[in-house]
Amino acid sequence: MSRLKAEHLYKVFGRRPEAAVKRLEGGASRDELRADGTTAAVIDASFEVQAGEIFVVMGLSGSGKSTLLRMLNGLLDPTSGSVCYDGRDLTALTPRELRDVRSRNISMVFQHFALFPHRSVLENAAYGLEVRGVPRVERERRAAEALELAGLAGWERSWPDELSGGMQQRVGLARALATDADLLLMDESFSALDPLIRRDMQDQLLDLQKRLKKTIVFITHDLNEAMRLGDRIAVMRDGRIVQNGTAEDILVRPANDYVASFIQDVDRSRVLTAGSVMTEGAVDAATTTVGADTPLADLFGPLAQGTPVAVRGDDGGIAGVVTRERLLAALGEQPAEVTAGA
Repeated sequence: MSRLKAEHLYKVFGRRPEAAVKRLEGGASRDELRADGTTAAVIDASFEVQAGEIFVVMGLSGSGKSTLLRMLNGLLDPTSGSVCYDGRDLTALTPRELRDVRSRNISMVFQHFALFPHRSVLENAAYGLEVRGVPRVERERRAAEALELAGLAGWERSWPDELSGGMQQRVGLARALATDADLLLMDESFSALDPLIRRDMQDQLLDLQKRLKKTIVFITHDLNEAMRLGDRIAVMRDGRIVQNGTAEDILVRPANDYVASFIQDVDRSRVLTAGSVMTEGAVDAATTTVGADTPLADLFGPLAQGTPVAVRGDDGGIAGVVTRERLLAALGEQPAEVTAGA
């Protein structure tokens, strides 16, 4: 079942927001509302996030993605629509009930690390538990465990200004993990980091997700990051979700010209997998065998020899094969372009 469900969310800033929603429902454009001094930040957003998946919301600055995220945990009240967490309508809760849900079930990891400079790394990681009233011994134990998960064992007594940017973001991640919240909301959490550190943090998140199976909503403006992290991706433009699907769905079947322009420079060979392009076929004893999640880039060498690559299924058996022709069709390339040295 879905862990998080948003239905027909609108967020309008300015005069008479409810009337503005009616106008939007009637076909008014965002620009028409802006001319009247009203800003439609999010327009009719609906989606579900399944338990244990990373759901990425991607869009350029001003697309509404951060406003959408803040409605998911009640930091902003929707002008219209609902947000349900485990079947419970968060928009119907009292302020006290909502604070309790946020302290126990939902954690946020921000773009800017939001660490307390006068608190140690351990104290920063334990802060959410302290607010909840967890006894000191218990919260320090749980914070230490979270820091170890985040790769910061041994840094517990250090101060934030003694850490690199990537390490500071790991503290922010550990703080979210220490609360044992089921739902993590991550708002451009790696955007302030240098490219190599950012890649390392993406690896760290994927590794943690394999072990912890949290439900994560991750906001980013970076398409490559979205493709790398997201089990599913919602693409936003001008307050609306214009496409929602897997990375493969978006690459192979863009919903409109806007999405198509977004993905034109993506290296498909690094995103599409053997499982996404495999077909039925005969398997030779000498055939190379790969997992279904193997990137197509890793198949260039074997396929250059002209032999199909077998794809292993979840049960360990052969689920299908990838031929050179299938790979070329998926990448939109010409036969001469796939060689052993590609």
